[in-house]
Amino acid sequence: MSKLPLIAFMAACALCVSACGIYSFSGTSIQPDVNTIAIDFFEYTATKVNPSLSNDITEALREQFRKMTKLEQVEIDGDLHIEGTITGYDVTATAITANEVASQNRLTVSAKIVFTNRLHEEDNLEKSFSQYADFPSTQSLDAVESTLCKEIIDKLVEDIFNSTVAQW
Repeated sequence: MSKLPLIAFMAACALCVSACGIYSFSGTSIQPDVNTIAIDFFEYTATKVNPSLSNDITEALREQFRKMTKLEQVEIDGDLHIEGTITGYDVTATAITANEVASQNRLTVSAKIVFTNRLHEEDNLEKSFSQYADFPSTQSLDAVESTLCKEIIDKLVEDIFNSTVAQW
């Protein structure tokens, strides 16, 4: 019976926090008057070409916003707007053996976004992001590229989401 006041207090606190409209349990801090978002197709400007990367990042970001927010996605004139560019897609050696041969390689994807909040301009943001995944040099990039890209895209989308609406 002594736990009842504690449970009632915790429930009241949760109700107060969620009623303010700014905080949500998904970790976002979207103002209550923001209802829509437009996410543009990511432009590809990196020198090494991955033909599906722009579409994959764009769709993954749109899916993240569908899953984690109640924002309606629109084509143009959203309360929030994200435009992005893939600026880098590079493979580099990260571990060199005694024979000066790479034993491990790293695929790095870099992107730059411009986030605009039309209703709350103080939240506007222009930021670059970079994520990577390592793979053994005994494997070709072609053999592991789709798996590595999926891993990198997941990390990039999380970073972009957190920087824009979670404001981490």
